[in-house]
Amino acid sequence: MTEADGIKSLLGKIILKAEMLRIHPDEPEPRLVSQVVDSLQRGDVVALPTDTFYGLAVDPVNLRAVERIYDLKTRAKHKPLSLLLSDMAQAYELAREIDNTFDQLAEKFWPGPLTIVVKAGGKLPLRVTANTGNVALRVPEAQICRSVVRALGLPITATSANLSGRAECTYAACVREQFGNKIPLIVDGGPTARAVATTIVDLSGGGNSWSILREGAIPTHEIVLALQH
Repeated sequence: MTEADGIKSLLGKIILKAEMLRIHPDEPEPRLVSQVVDSLQRGDVVALPTDTFYGLAVDPVNLRAVERIYDLKTRAKHKPLSLLLSDMAQAYELAREIDNTFDQLAEKFWPGPLTIVVKAGGKLPLRVTANTGNVALRVPEAQICRSVVRALGLPITATSANLSGRAECTYAACVREQFGNKIPLIVDGGPTARAVATTIVDLSGGGNSWSILREGAIPTHEIVLALQH
């Protein structure tokens, strides 16, 4: 092996060394949040805790980073990625044709384990929507996620941090066990608050129509009650 090959090999090992970063789940330290933002801005994939499972976060307008998530998870290319927001107002910047049904659900269940599918606005690359023209949005209860989104100034992707066919992760060590050193930065925010997936409501049909794509942490009857008021 030449000296140049040795340096390349060493750099490869350094790059592939996954870092575990402990951040307080309720009061995220700004200095550590900035470290996460720096990684995202470099185009890295970062694993971090949401209020349901650990998720894989990237900058959604960095298409190379988005492709990396699909490759890591061996995820079907036709499945769009959901996005985490810092607040409800951010949804209006990313979606179009939002109606009263969206307002009712978001005001009732956000922050919380409800993912809402709506028509994507022009600011989002089609790749993020898997060329469907729709986007799945959520404001999580998890303070780490919301702090990162605020500091980044952009939403982050939120697909679960698990390999296809493997169980979702509720703690950081599980992510490390499944992905090894394939993810440069894993944020350890302790165990997630829930071990049940989000409920997904589809509003992309417009006209105040809606349907449940997946029943999760929020039961269907609570969705129905929220829309009756």
